Amino acid sequence: MARPTTAARRYAEAAFELASRDDALDAWADGLRLAARFAADEGVVRVVDNPSIPHADRQAAVARLLEGRVPASVLNLARLLSRRGRFETLPVIAAEYTRLLNRRRGIVAAVVTSAQPLSAEETQAIRARVEAMTGSGVDLRTEVDEALIGGLTVRVGDQLLDASLRGRLERLRHQLAGSAR
Repeated sequence: MARPTTAARRYAEAAFELASRDDALDAWADGLRLAARFAADEGVVRVVDNPSIPHADRQAAVARLLEGRVPASVLNLARLLSRRGRFETLPVIAAEYTRLLNRRRGIVAAVVTSAQPLSAEETQAIRARVEAMTGSGVDLRTEVDEALIGGLTVRVGDQLLDASLRGRLERLRHQLAGSAR
């Protein structure tokens, strides 16, 4: 995921305030997620953010994509972003909105990276362990990186827990290099 820009963060914060006011946090989250999927498509962005295409045509394209699928307030945000040539920021806005929602609900985001895909049981065991460590709910995402060789890493916020074979070998290399001096 791209890092949130100041503008994307502000749009997400404004959307979160509106959703809180209207007691529609989940509806906004679902709508932003769907809109972000469309905005992640280069073909869609090429049309919706193209200033050479008439404004009315771009707005009609946004309406065709989202009308009836997302709450009207999310559609209005998508139209505003299209008008300003920032439709492609929707995925970052949606991710930032989710982060704000998780923070409100006391949920931490964690990323588990393993050398091979994890089974459902392994994922659930890791989720339980991270929940016990943090004392809160966990939004767990899994990734695969064969370069780890074996084991896994868990990133919770700024904290990295490295239980990978690659990490162990790297630490051993540093210890051996330190004792050779």
